[in-house]
Amino acid sequence: MTTVDPADPHHGQLVLREGEDPALARLAVIMIHGRGGSAEDIMTLSRHLEIEGATYLAPQAAGQTWYPMSFLSPIERNEPGITSGMRVISGLIDEVGRAGVPPDRVILLGFSQGACLSLEFAARHARRYALIAGLSGGLIGPPGTPRAYEGSMEHTPVFLGCSDVDPHIPVERVHETGSVFRALDAEVDEHIYPDMDHSVTAEELHALRRMLGRIDVSTPRPSS
Repeated sequence: MTTVDPADPHHGQLVLREGEDPALARLAVIMIHGRGGSAEDIMTLSRHLEIEGATYLAPQAAGQTWYPMSFLSPIERNEPGITSGMRVISGLIDEVGRAGVPPDRVILLGFSQGACLSLEFAARHARRYALIAGLSGGLIGPPGTPRAYEGSMEHTPVFLGCSDVDPHIPVERVHETGSVFRALDAEVDEHIYPDMDHSVTAEELHALRRMLGRIDVSTPRPSS
């Protein structure tokens, strides 16, 4: 059993890996599960994404939750979980980078709590990615949280999908998240689905696949 460090709870937890060998992969997909979920749960989405030549990595949160409170709580009440989770994402980006997959060939995808963590990470680490996908999520923090993020997403495509009546994610936060990413020079594709459950639907995956189909991997991998 993995020992949990209270100051860095997600360090050293399981990372599930599937797909192409990173040394040969054209893209890397880092998939972040939701509260109460698992790496195995989120990895099932890889069967629906239809990404040729991709390596998939799905880290496991300690205790199946990245942070303890609602994402709308004061950020300090969700520490050190948020920071620890972001270290995991950063470490995986560095790992695939060493294998020859740079950030602009990294897809960061999360659902629910994992979407919130992924979106917050991307905003705090603005640069060009292949794609950022937030499924039923938004930027972290209570209403009125300053959003003075620095840098540029350099036209990274960002997919935001959520219900208009999601019990955990206010639709206003989804709209705010889209506005923040547009201000960071991202190309945002925002989908609000009427009366959708807090889940990932076939319609949402279809819209996401359309965006994935526009990712250009025709250029050679950079030399490692």
